[in-house]
Amino acid sequence: MRKPYRLVPIVCAALALGVISLLWPTLFRTGLAAIEDQFLYLPSRTLVATPAQRGLGYEEVWLTASDGVRLHGWFVPGPRDLVWLWLHGNGGNISHRVENIAFIQRRLGASVFIFDYRGYGLSEGRPSEDGLYRDADAALAYLRIRPDLDARRVVLFGRSLGTAVAVDLAARERVLGLILESPLTSIPGLARALYPFLPLEPLLRTRYDALAKIGRVAAPLLVIHSRDDEVIPYQQGQALFAAAREPKRLYTLTGARHNDTYLRGGDGYWQALDGFLASLQSR
Repeated sequence: MRKPYRLVPIVCAALALGVISLLWPTLFRTGLAAIEDQFLYLPSRTLVATPAQRGLGYEEVWLTASDGVRLHGWFVPGPRDLVWLWLHGNGGNISHRVENIAFIQRRLGASVFIFDYRGYGLSEGRPSEDGLYRDADAALAYLRIRPDLDARRVVLFGRSLGTAVAVDLAARERVLGLILESPLTSIPGLARALYPFLPLEPLLRTRYDALAKIGRVAAPLLVIHSRDDEVIPYQQGQALFAAAREPKRLYTLTGARHNDTYLRGGDGYWQALDGFLASLQSR
């Protein structure tokens, strides 16, 4: 007679395998989503600088997204009659853009409103595609209710991942202009460009599909991209530009990397920005 104690681990193992087989699709999707987020969002919670360290006056701003998440940002006033609403990339936080803000103030004179998405810097919550769209909505709504600003004079500036957020916002809301620097067409499109031999697209839940939305943007557009961008291929910017409506401009850089366009772009970079902003002044 076989000893009955062997039945317990066998039954437990069978039950465990059954549960795993039932839950495997959910477990797989959950694990893949977590890995995807870790690669896509690289936030830092610690602020390492403020505009004051560059000699700039600024205001601390707190605002609330439509789902109740509290967001933190800075408003840096400038003499030019427009506001530069900055939608930053996927890494760090607003304090890592202080040097760039100082350049904008010195070279362009625009007022700058920069804020951290949920999960970045002092902002609450965790980043997600829907969440970042909500955060951008809240930032634009904040500027529109400030009594010292003209709500019609807001220019969206997106960099890297922020370009997809900026396109989504400009496709739904009226803005004075849209600037996309180092833009991507979409997350699946970028995955195809970087890893053409890997079937990643069906596994990705995050879209950020700027290419599908850019045709709905009515605002004048400036695309800036470097041929030597090591993160987002230049062809992504070309494709986005080709799909956009007029009026539009494309300024191509050489020698600049993904994160140093404002440093390596030289006078031509700043002249392209200044000329675009000047073209908006009469609108």
